[in-house]
Amino acid sequence: MTHSEAINEIAAALAKAQAQIEGAKKDKVNPHFRNDYADLASVWDACREALTKNQLSVAQAAESGSEGSYGVTTMLLHSSGQWMAGTLYLKAAKDDPQGA
Repeated sequence: MTHSEAINEIAAALAKAQAQIEGAKKDKVNPHFRNDYADLASVWDACREALTKNQLSVAQAAESGSEGSYGVTTMLLHSSGQWMAGTLYLKAAKDDPQGA
């Protein structure tokens, strides 16, 4: 993980937001395993208001890595200009758009 030089304001805002966030609603059903799950829209709905109230936002960007891997960088941004970021890389099962 990388972050801005100072993180005191973003850390305080994140602590407040986490106290306000409730669990996402498991409102979808996986027909293969027959279990309930929270889709991305439900997860975003669960945290959007708390993040916004505490002047936090999320940005993501896709990128390609080495040897057929792909990554997603996620940044948590605060209105003060402070930020935290991390990238998750995964190797694609196949080297085609579906694998990515």
